[in-house]
Amino acid sequence: MRSVWLASYPKSGNTWLRILLANLRQDQPVDINRLPGDRGIASARKPFDDLMLFPSGLLTHEECERLRPLVHAAVGRGRGYIDPALTPPPRIGETQFIKTHDAWLPTSDGVPVMGGCDAADGAILIVRDPRDVAVSLAHHMGTDLDTTINFLTSETAALCGRCDFQPQQLRQRLTSWAGFNASWLDQKELPVLMIRYEDMKRDPVEVLIAALDFAGLPATRAEAEQAASFATFEVLRDQEQRQGFRESPTRGAPRAFFRRGVSGGWRDELTADQVARIERSQSAGMLRHGYAQSSVDLP
Repeated sequence: MRSVWLASYPKSGNTWLRILLANLRQDQPVDINRLPGDRGIASARKPFDDLMLFPSGLLTHEECERLRPLVHAAVGRGRGYIDPALTPPPRIGETQFIKTHDAWLPTSDGVPVMGGCDAADGAILIVRDPRDVAVSLAHHMGTDLDTTINFLTSETAALCGRCDFQPQQLRQRLTSWAGFNASWLDQKELPVLMIRYEDMKRDPVEVLIAALDFAGLPATRAEAEQAASFATFEVLRDQEQRQGFRESPTRGAPRAFFRRGVSGGWRDELTADQVARIERSQSAGMLRHGYAQSSVDLP
């Protein structure tokens, strides 16, 4: 069994890539509510609890993180989904793809939370313009843009990190947008293929072919073209409008998961000050990934 992480800062295109992969060699679009491994994110509590034989809720965040490398190693070799209600991660042949929003960070023991080469054979990192991420994440989380920008630029940002109740997932330390992406690209244990959301929008067929080739799963152009045609934004939005989507935001008023599906939408949704805050703090990462600074004058 081979395993490949699908790593991304939230709202960068991870779900779309998973849907593209799920549509490979299908004769009709897959149901977005029946995706393989639709609850198979690396931070899910249920596989952790099943493998450890005790509830993760009895542990602190730090204690869970020290055990997560063992869990990832088991899941990465196909032994992690004991509960039949949880479908295993999407698989093509003998290769499975596992979603994660965790940055590549060490536990308090100095071991990579993601388990290193014991847990996976490689990683595909999906990167998106942080200005568009801020807009999409604010919509998804039901928070205002300024709060979301504070989160995106914080080096201590985390998902599910509260201690006053038990979230459905384990804590995921993100750091900032730039820090998250750098953590995956700068680690030395796994090979990484970086793809940009904007390139997926421009040519999803080429990106899908490159992702499959990286995973050792070559596909014909015709197969990739059909998968891409089954996973257009219009097809996905139509499915969500007709039947809903289980990954849609649940906090506050109902909001669509597949909202606009554009690149550069930040230009008509962010103020000049908000753009400047993102660009000032994330400039090194933006330069590294080919995102040009705007024409806004930065103080």
